[in-house]
Amino acid sequence: MPSSAATGPVPLRRPIVSLLLSCALVVGATACGGGDQSGASSSASPSGTSSAEAQKFAKTRFVTNAGLAAGATYQWIVRPYRAGKFKKGADGRAFALVKAGLAGGFAYNRLKAATVNAKGDPLLSKAVAPLTAGIESLKGLADKLRKGQAGEGDIGAFESVISGIKDAGRSAGAEVKDKVPTTSQLGG
Repeated sequence: MPSSAATGPVPLRRPIVSLLLSCALVVGATACGGGDQSGASSSASPSGTSSAEAQKFAKTRFVTNAGLAAGATYQWIVRPYRAGKFKKGADGRAFALVKAGLAGGFAYNRLKAATVNAKGDPLLSKAVAPLTAGIESLKGLADKLRKGQAGEGDIGAFESVISGIKDAGRSAGAEVKDKVPTTSQLGG
């Protein structure tokens, strides 16, 4: 029975240690609150960002998302299409089509995110607003790419939307540069 004697005090120690750690965290969190005497807890209300900071973050997020969409489009849709990788009998066609399908879905997703980001900046929002219909038209193209049914018009639609997004960003002071996502980013 030495094992029960050795384990007897452990269950009592754990709650005491847990209680002491919890108290230490609560005391530490309250002590770090600073000299806020307004009665409001500083952790309960998030600190706001200024309008200029919010616009800067909106532009930064827009540039990142639009850049990823542009990079994916050119790397895995436009270039392989122009190189003839989507044609029947082309070497590596199946792999190119799968990647193009993933890139199409990824680009659509990032473009949708970029339009949401653009809403945080009035100038960028106005510049991107006319492009939402074009972005929405890309929704089904990922499946067409994956199935090998995409043609010159479909590829042109991707190029046109990406070009429009870049122009809109440039006009609002948020220049978009291609940023090629990794293969793992495309899949998840």
